[in-house]
Amino acid sequence: MSEANGAALRLEDVTRIYKQGAAELLVFDRVSLAISRGEIVALVGPSGAGKSSLLHIAGLLEAPTSGEVFIAGKPASKLPERERTQIRRDHLGFVYQAHHLLPEFTAEENVAMPRRIAGDDRQSALKEARRLLGSVGLSQRLTHRPSQLSGGEQQRVAIARALANRPKVLLADEPTGNLDPHTSDGVFAMLIEMVRSEGLCALIATHNYDLTRKMDRTLVLNQGKLAERADL
Repeated sequence: MSEANGAALRLEDVTRIYKQGAAELLVFDRVSLAISRGEIVALVGPSGAGKSSLLHIAGLLEAPTSGEVFIAGKPASKLPERERTQIRRDHLGFVYQAHHLLPEFTAEENVAMPRRIAGDDRQSALKEARRLLGSVGLSQRLTHRPSQLSGGEQQRVAIARALANRPKVLLADEPTGNLDPHTSDGVFAMLIEMVRSEGLCALIATHNYDLTRKMDRTLVLNQGKLAERADL
C-alpha cells in the first residue's frame, strides 16, 4: 500500500446511522479526517458521542453507513471481510482500555502472538516481542503471565502487542482509562515515545484533557460533527 497526500489514515465523508427498530440514530454525519505518518491526534467528546464507533470504523471493525476509509491511501471499508482482516493484521494496531491479554500466556508470548498469526516462526516472533517489551521497560518481565503483572505493566504489554506487526496506524480507545493518575501518566508517556520511535500515526480517544496537550492536535466529536480544537 502507498500513502496518498501523506495520510496514513483518512476518513472521507463518513456517516454512521444505527437502526433501532423503526427508528434511526445518527451517530455522526459526513465526518472527515486525515492523519499523517508520525502524527499523534487526540479524539475527545462527551460520553455517547460516538468516539468508539469512529475508532471501530477507522479500524475496519465496523462499516460506515456511507463514506470511505483509506488506509495508506487505499479505500478499504468496502473490501471483502478477508481483505479487511488482512489490512487490520498488517497495517493497524489497537489498544483498548482493558488490556485483553491472554491469561495463560507470558508477556513475550502475548506480544509474539500477532506475528505468529501473520506467519512468522516462533523464534523470530519472540525476538521481536523481546525487543518491544524492552522498549517499554519490561525486559525483566518477559516470562510473567498477566496475573503476575501490575495494571500499568499489563497495559504496556498490550501496547507492545499492538506494535508487534509494525502497523502504519495505531488506534487507541481510552488506553489509560483503567489506571491511576500516576501510572496513567507513565504509560501514556511511554505510548507517545513508542509511536514516535516506530514512526506511526495514532488516533487516541481520551477523556483526559491533560493528555491531549501532549499530542499534536485535538479533534472533538460532538452532536455528530467532528471539529479541530486548538485551545485545549
